[in-house]
Amino acid sequence: MDFKLIALDIDGTLTNSKKEITPRTRYALLEAQRQGKKIILASGRHPIGILPISKDLMLDRYGGFIMAFNGGKIINCQTGETVVSKRFPLEYLSDIVGVLSDSNITINTYDNKSIVANRKINDYTYVEQDILKTDMVFVDDFVSAIRFEINKILLAGEPDEIDRYKEILSSRYDGLLDIYKSAPYFLEIMPFGVTKGSMMPPLLQKLGIKREELIAFGDNYNDMTMIGYAGFGVAMANGENDVKKIADYVCESNDDDGIAKALEKFVLKPNI
Repeated sequence: MDFKLIALDIDGTLTNSKKEITPRTRYALLEAQRQGKKIILASGRHPIGILPISKDLMLDRYGGFIMAFNGGKIINCQTGETVVSKRFPLEYLSDIVGVLSDSNITINTYDNKSIVANRKINDYTYVEQDILKTDMVFVDDFVSAIRFEINKILLAGEPDEIDRYKEILSSRYDGLLDIYKSAPYFLEIMPFGVTKGSMMPPLLQKLGIKREELIAFGDNYNDMTMIGYAGFGVAMANGENDVKKIADYVCESNDDDGIAKALEKFVLKPNI
């Protein structure tokens, strides 16, 4: 198959354990674009945490895309146009905060430039800030502070507590919101129907690319819909076992240039 679109999760997939893109992986992705392939960076991150990577990989030059908030916002890197923006239903916010009132979970969301969070601090509160390299604003009344359009809620906390509240919230909002883990200590709460996989079809239609021409890479639970939808889904060796089970192929880990080696094997044409 001649793959035309390469979808990449970032953390644990594109970047290694040091949150860096290795030279071999960067070269393979630049070469893929030189050969006419397009790249979409599909992440749970806010766009501000993806844009530096998109520029490093020259997506603005080659016409790539950012899929932020697990598909909640899609941006054309060449034009800066927001192609898709799915609003989180704020009418559920007060109830979610109430359900979490007895927990020690940090509730996060985002304005255009910052992370907005409640004041419950745990060992994972600042992980998102370390990833995005942006300001974090703590508020006393989370519900009253959110008077702007948002795309997702991110919960951060101890893995056992995250698992417990995943079950509670998933049952409470079944058919109303999409709720899934993106790390043992992160729980994503999304508008219903918004996942990396569900937001791929409109983009592929816009680009005139068939599902079979999409190759997708990921490592965690929020990548499963994308890997399952793609014509060829690739799980990282360092990924969750559930992700590996549904993938068409398991490549080497993010610390062993897994993406580059898979692209060299399945996508890139040899330079003659």
